[in-house]
Amino acid sequence: MRTSAATRRSRRFRLTAGAVTLAAAGALAVGVPAAQAGPGNGNGNGHGHGPGAGHPGPGLDLQILAINDLHGALEPPEGSGGQVTHEHADGSTETLTAGGIEYLATGLREARKGHQRSVTVAAGDLVGATPLLSGLFHDEPTIEALNQLKMDVAGVGNHEFDEGWEELIRLQEGGCHPVDGCYADDRTFDGADFPYLAANVVHEDTGEPVLAPYTVQNIKGVKVGFIGVTLEGTADIVTQEGIEGLEFLDEAETINRYTAELAAQGVNAVIALIHEGGYPANPAYNADCDAGADGISGPIVEIARTIDPGVDALITGHTHQPYVCTIPDPDGNDRLVTSAASNGRLFTELTMRYDPRTKDIVRTSVEGTNRVVHRDQKPARDLTRLIDYWNELAAPVAGAPIGYISEDIPGRGAGTPEFPLGDLIADAQLAHAIELEGSADLALMNPGGVRADLVYAASGDEGDGVVTYGEGFTVQPFSNTVNLLSLTGEQLLQVLREQVSGPNAAAPKILQPSAGLSYTLDLTRSGADRIVADTVRLNGEPIEDGRTYRIAVNSFLAGGGDGFPTLAEGTDPRVGNDDMRVLADYLLAHSSPENPLAAPAADRITVIQ
Repeated sequence: MRTSAATRRSRRFRLTAGAVTLAAAGALAVGVPAAQAGPGNGNGNGHGHGPGAGHPGPGLDLQILAINDLHGALEPPEGSGGQVTHEHADGSTETLTAGGIEYLATGLREARKGHQRSVTVAAGDLVGATPLLSGLFHDEPTIEALNQLKMDVAGVGNHEFDEGWEELIRLQEGGCHPVDGCYADDRTFDGADFPYLAANVVHEDTGEPVLAPYTVQNIKGVKVGFIGVTLEGTADIVTQEGIEGLEFLDEAETINRYTAELAAQGVNAVIALIHEGGYPANPAYNADCDAGADGISGPIVEIARTIDPGVDALITGHTHQPYVCTIPDPDGNDRLVTSAASNGRLFTELTMRYDPRTKDIVRTSVEGTNRVVHRDQKPARDLTRLIDYWNELAAPVAGAPIGYISEDIPGRGAGTPEFPLGDLIADAQLAHAIELEGSADLALMNPGGVRADLVYAASGDEGDGVVTYGEGFTVQPFSNTVNLLSLTGEQLLQVLREQVSGPNAAAPKILQPSAGLSYTLDLTRSGADRIVADTVRLNGEPIEDGRTYRIAVNSFLAGGGDGFPTLAEGTDPRVGNDDMRVLADYLLAHSSPENPLAAPAADRITVIQ
């Protein structure tokens, strides 16, 4: 159910001297159920000292419910993207299925019961890289679903810029899509009822944020400031056309600037929404990560250690990992850092006390728990109706069969540097390149562009082993083109080295190779040396430095995306078809109901660990 125009206007925010205020915060009466025994309880942690510190005593209870990296997963996600790992007390684990916006809505609404003061927030990538149900309609369905969830505040992530910053403004403010228009004559898109925050995304010419940098929520007398930032490296992982004229600033420096600005306004309770994250040592969502950052690695560790102690908790994202950890602030005091995996499989519940005398959060009272979005609970009817509405519009496209498989073909869910679906996509792109030009040498696919697995079990009434257009779109939702370019052998080797060096040194991005390319990846080495140069072969022959090779990549990589600047140096460029069409054509040509396609062996890269 949509809010009235008057209500929407009352919730709009204005930017004044860098500050964002809500004309009406709309405080909610909400709460959290007591923890229950058994899988799905989560991991609760109470933490730290620092600003607002002191033993919990008189004050006001505050609850924050947080998600991140939803990626438009309105329907229950399939494969590894719809699973979480639960760790039992004896150390054994089990896999739980989770997610789906109907169940997330139910979980959040149940969590709010009994609490007078609550706010629901997100740490970026709510849209972008989305399944067909949302992506086909430029993510309007996801924004409408978040409105019905009563989202209060969201920071931006890198994927909010997939269709460009002007499209992000449209998602905030509403209006018909500039190309596709409105999708129904009797229905308009009103935009997000919540403010998107982008404190560190500024216009190069003015230095002003492209969206509000922060907002102050007045929750029944409790004033809390929320600052939203995306990772500083966003420009390296999104299409350049969409961010032309924008600059992405340092996360910690930006948060510290606005923390001081909030303090000058008398707002001492501050929460940061950061679309950058870490990697917990234990992947279970309820694992103990309360180890002063020893249990977590990745960019968020240094960021957290640099952010002003005046920030009371960090809600993070981007890495799609689940954790509730403590990392010391610059004063050496513990501070909570959380992430709720991705695809709406979890939400984080944070509880804390607010001291009206200091107008601050009591740091020692802060606790966090990751809660599973179980699918055995009753789905929220209003979200079911929303999904049904958009599914009816999408059905003619989504249900069309585009291929047949004999088994699951894992994408990034394989958990290995090279994965079967990545190889399959690279093979499809090489086949397209050969079709266009008569010959080509190889194709390379970025791992981040493979968003899901292809699952053998039917997702609807199409039958087991049938790959539908909707399922294919979930795997490749970016509408990139397949581009051809020429590199010398020396440049090709440099591209392979860029997988594990430069911007990708800390978190390697292993390009998925087409058949015929092989080499050894030695992870016991460091930097570019992890690519064992004398093992690189194409169709059994060594790469020749001076020879020119014709290569197929998607348009994102062709522009140097994901930290591969050498690809942008390619010569003789040619633009092919949409990458989703290329995958569909390949599946139709290489599979049938009688001869379904098996998963590639994913043995083109020899990995030494």
